[in-house]
Amino acid sequence: MTFNLFRLQSALQTLMETRYDTSLLPTIHHFDTLVSTNQTAWELLEQGEPAGTVVIAGQQTAGRGQWGRQWQSNQGGLFLSKIVEFKLPVAKQAQFTLCSAWGIATILRDRGCPVQLKWPNDLILNQKKLGGILTETKISQHYITQAVIGVGLNWSNPVPEIGINLQTFFAKAEKPCSYTAPPIQSLEFLAALVIQGLDLGIQQLLSANINKVLTDYTQLLTCIGKPISIAEQTGVILGVSEQGNLRVGLYPKTEIGFSQEIELQPGTISVGYS
Repeated sequence: MTFNLFRLQSALQTLMETRYDTSLLPTIHHFDTLVSTNQTAWELLEQGEPAGTVVIAGQQTAGRGQWGRQWQSNQGGLFLSKIVEFKLPVAKQAQFTLCSAWGIATILRDRGCPVQLKWPNDLILNQKKLGGILTETKISQHYITQAVIGVGLNWSNPVPEIGINLQTFFAKAEKPCSYTAPPIQSLEFLAALVIQGLDLGIQQLLSANINKVLTDYTQLLTCIGKPISIAEQTGVILGVSEQGNLRVGLYPKTEIGFSQEIELQPGTISVGYS
């Protein structure tokens, strides 16, 4: 089915009215095929497009994930990027991705989709990969001044063995008795929810209430409390630091806690999907 931009705008308007949001609808550019929505978002920013602008593609020919990995971007998935502009210390750069992941997960969980998080940037559903986030920034004098947040989510597109798409999940899931929010019925509505989730995450990032977000983010992590081996040492995953690093407590453990706590930067270790 062809992506309907008017249907997306209507869904966004409804969501904004539901939460009494008086902001204007964002400018949205939709393309059947792009090399990368992040790349196009940067190009549009250079051409004068304002902050808040959203780029959506039906498919990407060279979608990117973290650490330069290729992101499979077949028809039927959601591939979306949002332009952000403000002044934020470089030390908070990792918080962009953490808050974005938390915001999207929070919104989807409100719709009966029990999304969890795989540190630092993956969205997990039933122990399988539902999507991921790629944040790119521009820095001036130790401050982040511009950013593009890219999101890839599986809707009806084919996925690898470690993946899952939402249509398959909803087809098999039983409707919870307490579930009252309208279900996710279309790719356009999913896009509206993701935009809402990104806005929620950005609001929390700017509110200086990052500790609450980190607490909520940690509660959604699939790896909390799991054993981990580092070199010749073993330990347990404890959480995430303000810098976005994985906190690990190393054995032996005493009555007052672990003998040592270390932090691992993103990209230095994999925590798996289960």
